[in-house]
Amino acid sequence: MTSDPHAWLISLEGVPSGFAGARDGIDAVLRDRGLRRTSPDLTAESLLRGAHASAVLEGSGSTLAEVRAGEGDEIAADAVRLATELLSLVPVLRRQPLQALARIHTVAARGALPDELLGRPRDGESASRLRGIAELVTAPTEAPALAVAAVVHAELVTAAPFGSHNGIVARATERLVAAARGVDEKSLVVPEAAHLALRAEYESNLRGWASGSQAGMHSWLLYAVEAWSAAAEASPLVRDAE
Repeated sequence: MTSDPHAWLISLEGVPSGFAGARDGIDAVLRDRGLRRTSPDLTAESLLRGAHASAVLEGSGSTLAEVRAGEGDEIAADAVRLATELLSLVPVLRRQPLQALARIHTVAARGALPDELLGRPRDGESASRLRGIAELVTAPTEAPALAVAAVVHAELVTAAPFGSHNGIVARATERLVAAARGVDEKSLVVPEAAHLALRAEYESNLRGWASGSQAGMHSWLLYAVEAWSAAAEASPLVRDAE
């Protein structure tokens, strides 16, 4: 028996090497471009682009230009509101992940649900799933940090523990895990934009994860390798230099 809930990841073909390659790509972007050019404005731009992409995946019809001008629809406004607070939750996620998940939902769903439902799981089963996901966030593991972020993302989408905004919560948490585990502390890569660009594969592989089969889970993780590589290329560090 092992106390590492992510140990199974390391045995899957192509997963450790794939995530190592994705991490190298992120490190290269952050090292080669970020060390010379990083500023709070770039982090804010990454978060804004991510909020827009996540909102579109959730059903928003707003363009990035509209979101940038503060003229996005309600879903976009929810995602942007969450983005402005997200990185402040890094220390909370490290110490009290369940509290961080509740806060993420509270910020995202404010105004869409009654106050008494904000940050609260839908029922007892959802509460149990949420506790399990929170344990995955902070459990000691030898699995790659990006893989942990991908697992947490998929689990949140599959469990849909809250009464609304579960996709936005899942994608924000994926970004937050990457920051909290030291992959991208300034949150300069844009995983949400990668998922939007790869939308068909994203949604198909999430369904595969939800099936509970090893093949489906394996496929999601291999997809996540591709998505994290695309997330690095979607960074304003790259796009603004083109």
